[in-house]
Amino acid sequence: MKRMFLEELKINLKALLIWSIAVGIMGFSCILLFQSMEGEIQGMADAFSNMGAFSDAFGMSTLSIASIEGFFATEVGTVHGLGGAMFAAILAIGIISKEEEGHTGEFTFSFPVSRKKVVAAKGLCVLIMLTAFTVICTLLYLLGFKMLGEEPPMGDFMTFMLRQYLMNIEIGGICFGISALSGKNRTGLGIGLAMVFYFYDVIGRVVPDLKDYLFIGPFSYANASEIFSGKEAPAAAFIMAAVLVFAGVLSAFVCIDKRDLAS
Repeated sequence: MKRMFLEELKINLKALLIWSIAVGIMGFSCILLFQSMEGEIQGMADAFSNMGAFSDAFGMSTLSIASIEGFFATEVGTVHGLGGAMFAAILAIGIISKEEEGHTGEFTFSFPVSRKKVVAAKGLCVLIMLTAFTVICTLLYLLGFKMLGEEPPMGDFMTFMLRQYLMNIEIGGICFGISALSGKNRTGLGIGLAMVFYFYDVIGRVVPDLKDYLFIGPFSYANASEIFSGKEAPAAAFIMAAVLVFAGVLSAFVCIDKRDLAS
C-alpha cells in the first residue's frame, strides 16, 4: 500500500504544481493589483455595490472592494474557489478510473494487497494533494499581502482557506466515488460538476426561492464574501458535506470490491 501511495503522489505531483502555482500566482497577482487600483477603486466600489442582483451574487453589496478584505474576497475568493474546485474534481474523478481506461487495472489490482488498500492509497493521495494545494496557495497569498504592505484579517483569511479546503475535500469525495463507478476517465464530468456547484451558489444568492437550499452545494459554507463579512455558514451545509463525502468514499470501496475491472 505504501508503495502505491508513493507512486500515486509521484504521478500526480506535476498536476499539483501546475494547478497550485497557477491558481496561487493568479491570486497573488490580484492582491498586488489592489495597490495600483487603490486610487480609483472607491468609485468602482460604489458603482458595484448598487448593481442589484449582480452585487448580491458576488458579495459586493456586503463588502466594499475598496478595502483589502473586500477586494480579496471578491477577486481572489472567486479565483481560488473555482480553481480549487476544478483541481479537486479533475484529480479525484480520474484517480481510479484511469486504471481501467489505461488498461492497467488488471495489473494494479493484482498486487498482493486487497483492492480496499489500493483504493485507500489513492484516496489518501487525493487528500494529501488537496492539502498541499491549499498550503501552497495560502503561502503565496500571504506573500502577496506582505509585499503589498497590508496586514490581512488573519482570522477571516484562515477561516476562508480552511473552508475552501473542506469544500475541495467534499468535491473530491464525490468525484472519488464517481471514479470508482466509471470505467473511463470522466474529466469533463468533474469540471462540469465543479462549475455547476459554483453557479448554483451564484444563482441561489440572487433567486429568493433558492436561498434556503444553498446548503446543498459546497460553496455555501466556503463563500468568501460571507466569511469576510462575518456571516455564519448554515450548519446543514456541513452536515450535507459530511454525508456526501462519506457516501462518495464508501461507494468507491464497495464498488471496486465487487466490480469486474476491465483489463
